[in-house]
Amino acid sequence: MACLRNPAAASLVLAMAAAPAPSAGSFEIEMLDAHNLVRREVPVPPLVWSTKLAAVARERAGYLLSTGRFEHQKGPAYGENLFEARGAVASAARVVIAWASESANYDYRNNACRGTCGHYTQIVWRDTREVGCADGRLEGRQVVVCEYNPPGNRVGVKPW
Repeated sequence: MACLRNPAAASLVLAMAAAPAPSAGSFEIEMLDAHNLVRREVPVPPLVWSTKLAAVARERAGYLLSTGRFEHQKGPAYGENLFEARGAVASAARVVIAWASESANYDYRNNACRGTCGHYTQIVWRDTREVGCADGRLEGRQVVVCEYNPPGNRVGVKPW
């Protein structure tokens, strides 16, 4: 996968995405593992799972599904990544792969983004220590929300 700088990590993420659908209750493990595979490519510590953030993410996913909206919170206390699929269901690993693919748009030396890269930089933000995510589905629509603490993507600051 060209977007991931470490070929070994890219292979692991691809293997996770190609694996059979995870058993019930493994969403959290798959999501955390996929995040930490991406974080291993840069000099940042792994994330830990937060049940508090997962509860915030569940509430947010429910709101987005019930209102038909797809937008970030205004002035959130946490960093937030959103993913949406219609007519299909993406695994946790595929969601993180989609966000991580934005690394191809990020120029670390100049701390600049060509296109979209905020999902990727939030995943690898050096100060972020915990993540909690939720996968909501309604009428053929899937919304995945991840909340990050502390939030990242501060203007003018490199992610690591």
